[in-house]
Amino acid sequence: MSQSKLKILLIGSGGIGTITAYALETGGLAEVTAILRSNFAVVEKNGFTIDSVDHGYVQGWRPSHIRNTIPTAQEKKFDYIILTTKSIPDIPPPLPDLIAPAILPSHTAIILIQNGVNVEHPFQEQFPTNPIISGVSFTSATEVELGLIRHDDHDRVRLGPFPYPRNQDSGGGDTNTNNSTIDVQFDTDVPATRWRKLIYNASFNPVSAILRMDVTRMRVYEHVIDELVKPAMREVIAVARALDVKLDGDEEGVIEQAVRCDPPEAFFRPSMCQDVEKGNYMEIENIVGEPLREGGRLGVSTPTLKTIYAILKGLQVKVKEEGGLVEPRFDERSRYAGKSESMA
Repeated sequence: MSQSKLKILLIGSGGIGTITAYALETGGLAEVTAILRSNFAVVEKNGFTIDSVDHGYVQGWRPSHIRNTIPTAQEKKFDYIILTTKSIPDIPPPLPDLIAPAILPSHTAIILIQNGVNVEHPFQEQFPTNPIISGVSFTSATEVELGLIRHDDHDRVRLGPFPYPRNQDSGGGDTNTNNSTIDVQFDTDVPATRWRKLIYNASFNPVSAILRMDVTRMRVYEHVIDELVKPAMREVIAVARALDVKLDGDEEGVIEQAVRCDPPEAFFRPSMCQDVEKGNYMEIENIVGEPLREGGRLGVSTPTLKTIYAILKGLQVKVKEEGGLVEPRFDERSRYAGKSESMA
C-alpha cells in the first residue's frame, strides 16, 4: 500500500522556497502547494527553470499546485505550512495573519525557515495549539529573474522544536532525509544556530546595504571591517552570551571565521544589499532590531547596532514611501514640526 503524501503549503517561492519545494516533491513524500506572487504568471506559463549544484539543470518544473492566494483550511487540510519568505514584520500584512486562513488548529505544523531571532513569537501567540518548528537554512539560492532559480551551494537545513528544549545539547543531531542531495538535521540547539548565523547577518548584511558595497571590497578596504563589521559582530556575541546562548569557540576566532567565510574572489553582495539596490523591503527587525532590543533589555551596550538600525530604518522608510505605505507629512504627534528662529 502506497504511503499517503504529506500536504504542504509553501509561502515564499523565491530561491530558497523553490529549492525546498523541488527537494520535497522529488523526495516522493510530499505534495506541495506553492504560493507565488510576482512570479506567478511566468511560472504558470513556463514553470521554473532551476540551475542547481544539487539537482542539475531543470526546465519547466512546477510543484503539484501553484496559487497566488492563500487557500483556506476548508479547501484543503495542510499538514505543514513552510515559510521561506523574508521576515519583515514592519510591512503589512503580518505573516501570522497571512497564513491564518490555512491553519487547522491543533493539526497544521508551522515551519519557519527564516533569518534572524525571535521570529517564532508572533506565531506562537496567534496559534498556541499548533506545533512550531524553527529552521535555519545555509543554502544559497536566488531567483535571478522571474522563474529562474540559481542554486549554487548545497542544501543544508537545521530544524528544531519551538519553544526550545530547556536542556539543550549542542552536540548536533541525526540527519533525517529521504533525498541524498539534502542535508537536513534535527537541531538540538536552534538558538545557538540562529545567533551564530546572526553574527554574519547583523554585520555584513546591513553594512553592505548602507554602503552599497560587496564583501570583497569591505575586506580589501580594511577599515570597514575593523570599524563597522567587527564591532557589530562583537555586540551580537555579547547579547547572545547574556542570553546564555552557547557559541562554540573564542570570540575572536568566531569573528575571524565569519569575516573570512565568503570566497575573497566572489565580490559577494549580501541579500540586504541586493534588496536596497532593487528598492525592495529589507529584513531589518529580526536581524538587527531584535538583537538590539534584547541587548537593551539585558543591559548590554550595542552602540554599533543602534547606529546601523537607525540608518536602515531611514532607508526602509524611503521604500515605504515609494510603496505608498507612508507619506512625508506632519501630524499632531510630530515632534519636529514648525520652524525655529534662525540659527545665525
